[in-house]
Amino acid sequence: MKTVWEKYDAKKIKKVMTFSEEYKTFLDHAKTEREAVDASIALAEKAGFKEFRDPKKVKAGDRYYFNNRGKSLALFVIGENKLEDGMNILGAHIDSPRIDLKQNPLYEDNGLVLMDTHYYGGIKKYQWVALPLAIHGVVCKKDGKTIKVVIGEDEKDPVVKISDLLIHLSRDQLQKTGSKVVEGEDLNALVGSIPVKREEKEEPVKKNILKILKEDYDIEEEDFISAELELVPSGKARDLGLDRSMVMAYGHDDRICAFTSLMAILETKDPDRTSACILTDKEEIGSVGATGAQSAFFENCVAELLEKADSLTGLKLRHCLERSFMLSSDVSAGFDPNYPSVNEPKNAAYLGKGISFNKFTGSGGKGGSSDATPEYIAKIRRILDDKKIVYQFSELGKVDQGGGGTIAYILANKNMDVIDAGIAVQNMHAPYEVASKGDIYEAYQAYKVFLEEMA
Repeated sequence: MKTVWEKYDAKKIKKVMTFSEEYKTFLDHAKTEREAVDASIALAEKAGFKEFRDPKKVKAGDRYYFNNRGKSLALFVIGENKLEDGMNILGAHIDSPRIDLKQNPLYEDNGLVLMDTHYYGGIKKYQWVALPLAIHGVVCKKDGKTIKVVIGEDEKDPVVKISDLLIHLSRDQLQKTGSKVVEGEDLNALVGSIPVKREEKEEPVKKNILKILKEDYDIEEEDFISAELELVPSGKARDLGLDRSMVMAYGHDDRICAFTSLMAILETKDPDRTSACILTDKEEIGSVGATGAQSAFFENCVAELLEKADSLTGLKLRHCLERSFMLSSDVSAGFDPNYPSVNEPKNAAYLGKGISFNKFTGSGGKGGSSDATPEYIAKIRRILDDKKIVYQFSELGKVDQGGGGTIAYILANKNMDVIDAGIAVQNMHAPYEVASKGDIYEAYQAYKVFLEEMA
């Protein structure tokens, strides 16, 4: 199978590169799920979307978004057909593996101040040490004020870091398995070392850090209790390769599919079937909670639209969901020549070979997978081939070797046709992941075709 680069002419390559620059800008401003929602709303409003605020009537051509607690988002372009007849849905998640601060994080130890953390999602803990890390998030004060925090992204900002044991003293450490080389409770971030006063005897360095937090950010120690602060790699998304064919960045999983899905729906106009895009939180820890895909948020949004478009009944809502088609827009495991043994070559996802479809995910005998029907796959093949979209079909590693999960099964449980469709990524869940610019563009094109043509 040829790569996308072999099929592109100079004009197409220019489009691909321009689109990737837009994506890199989005990533730089969306390192947390809250920031991703804010950035997405800004782009949506520029494209004519309005927040749903109980309009008198919903009609074809209307463009709405629903904001769920600033951490998940649903967008709709109302089609000519009845909503009860189903929608074309793109669904991605906007959370990524990271390191969260605990609710009582600050402590001093031998003249150094550190912050206690709890990692979020599936990570190799040893990958997160000895890196410049930025602090992103919000601090919610008792008076109702919310302080947005971004420390470590500007060149003049300080950064924080989690230490590693020097090689000279690591003989015992290196005898441990990879999962134990760095323990979860040892992921403590170093944040300061200057005491507030020479004469101060109790935790003078911690007192100085608290003084800085109060003066610079209006944050007091007890405010950490109602804060949501995340440690993420500091710095911008970068071109990878001497040919600039790839993007290396934090958060490809899954903001790479969130961005391409978002761009697809923003450019959708006058569809026959209503188009929808869901950007959810909490996928990396099971899609649970009020802002995860398992919550009632999306169904509630559809119910609101049904009530204003025609009339709401429980049966109409169920009809709408079961007659819908969905692409679970999530990344796949990109083949890595350094580690070929974990893949079965005929069914691996390769960088540069277009959007990757996974008929099933799960693990150990497809456990936890929705497993798309062949009838649905045939429909998708037809519309993609008609538009000359480059795509591939793959699975997440060898049988009994790999596996993973997405939000596909959650929507499939509502009796709709769903398949995973995303972008092959190397180094998934590492602080820096890698994807092909060609695949990013093909995914965006595929998502557009799906919204416009699937029936």
